Amino acid sequence: MEIFRRLVRIVRANLNNLINGAEDPEQVLEQVVAEMQSNLIEMRQGIAAAIATQKRTERQGLAAQSQAEEWYSRAQLALQQNNENLAREALNKRQAYQKTSQSLFEQIEQQTQIVEKLKRDVKSLELKIAEVKTKKDMYIARARSAQASFKLKEMLSDVYGTSTSSALERMEDQVMQMESKAEVIGQLSDDNLEKRFADLNPNQDVDAELAVMKTKMLNDVNNNTPDINP
Repeated sequence: MEIFRRLVRIVRANLNNLINGAEDPEQVLEQVVAEMQSNLIEMRQGIAAAIATQKRTERQGLAAQSQAEEWYSRAQLALQQNNENLAREALNKRQAYQKTSQSLFEQIEQQTQIVEKLKRDVKSLELKIAEVKTKKDMYIARARSAQASFKLKEMLSDVYGTSTSSALERMEDQVMQMESKAEVIGQLSDDNLEKRFADLNPNQDVDAELAVMKTKMLNDVNNNTPDINP
């Protein structure tokens, strides 16, 4: 039926938007459920209208059948009064009402089949709506998880991209340069500190060497002095 074909088109369109990321998953699923509910209401209204038409047709058929029986009674009455022409006219009327009644009851049969088909379609749609409602939260969670995964992969792709890698390499070079400068400055600071301590005793080495010379000279003098004791 056209209503189901339209429903299928609506659901497919909404799911395509969901897959393509054009709309929020929760909004899309809510819209799908709303569309299905709207179609369910429309189908129920169609069933109500079909049933009303069926009942009206049934009343018309019964009325035509009743008229056919009435004209048959009149034909019998005319024959009883030896009025064959009048009886013939009454039978013609009876046949016309019989044809009308038969046509109407054939329509009732067709309408019954339509109503039964609509009822089955409504039951199927009700079950589908219940299923969608039950799984809606799961679909939303899966869609959000898929979106988060996609964004994470996209972010990691950016992080490990060419431009980012170049930036990281430049940053690494700068850090290494800073570390080298710090090392040089540290060495210079240590040398300067040693020099400052050395400046505290600028003549320490000379004084030590002078003391050694004096000691040596004294020893030499003592060794060269003759013994004056007899």
